[in-house]
Amino acid sequence: MPTLDRRDDVFVLDLGGTENRFHPDWIASVGAALDEVEQAGGPRALVTTATGKFFSNGLDLDWLMANGEQHLGYVVSVHGLFARVLSLPVITVAALQGHTFAAGAMLSLAHDFRVMRADRGFWCLPEAEIDIPFTPGMSALIQARLSPRTAHEAMTTARRYGGHDALDAGIVDHAVDEDAVRTAAIEIARTHVGKAGPTLGTIKSRMYARALEALRDEDAPLG
Repeated sequence: MPTLDRRDDVFVLDLGGTENRFHPDWIASVGAALDEVEQAGGPRALVTTATGKFFSNGLDLDWLMANGEQHLGYVVSVHGLFARVLSLPVITVAALQGHTFAAGAMLSLAHDFRVMRADRGFWCLPEAEIDIPFTPGMSALIQARLSPRTAHEAMTTARRYGGHDALDAGIVDHAVDEDAVRTAAIEIARTHVGKAGPTLGTIKSRMYARALEALRDEDAPLG
């Protein structure tokens, strides 16, 4: 399960050491960590990372297939997590030490900055290949955070971007050596701890108002 640590003014949220799929309990645990970050007060920022081969492999499809009657509620909870991170009133940095796929890739886009391992691991939106259409909220998030050209390619071709390709496409802000991913992310976060607070939250909420509206639509989350 996810764990939260604090290094001076930088919180480090470790999503786990497995595929870190979006099981309901996992989503709740991440939400509790975000509560702690938001309620802490004072200068602070957040780095989200993981341990092992994956940053996150996305939705927990096994759980979803076994609990189909909870489909809509599950989607609402996933959307809620994206919206929460996108509008969090602290600077957020995703440290992508491993594969970042599907909803995991969308979670990374909800962060303000992304640092990716340069030599191994892929960032990918595979929905076109696995026959799962993006929800309106997911589409709005992706298109709000990527250039039109990159969003089109990523969403329609399911391209797997390595670190350098992701940097060239503007998906990530830095591509670094494996042992520098977390350190670089923490350094970025540390330079922005003084910006935490309601003003930053308002700026983000207004900047991404359309995406947040779509993500928070609980009446028709599937369109």
